[in-house]
Amino acid sequence: MPPRSTRPVDKFDDDDYPAYTMGRAAEMLGTTPAFLRALGEHRLITPLRSEGGHRRYSRYQLRIAARARELVDQGTPIDAACRIVILEDQLEEAQRINEELRAHGTTS
Repeated sequence: MPPRSTRPVDKFDDDDYPAYTMGRAAEMLGTTPAFLRALGEHRLITPLRSEGGHRRYSRYQLRIAARARELVDQGTPIDAACRIVILEDQLEEAQRINEELRAHGTTS
């Protein structure tokens, strides 16, 4: 039986594919390009650059930016909102790793 060919991964199904321009990302989030630039300055998200040098955002980055916007809309200063989102993301990743370890019986 010949090996089954796999369908190439659709880039738009990839959470990390930088599919969105700054303008489109800002529109989707209901915010301004300046807000997205500020998130970059605070190192919350680092957009990839197109060949022409334009910022491009992934769906994952937009989810992160949306969470930061929620916090800012609630009155949290942007620098604190960025730190909170980073810590939330790190906690979620640590919990995911712990669950995987538990599922494989490798924890004590």
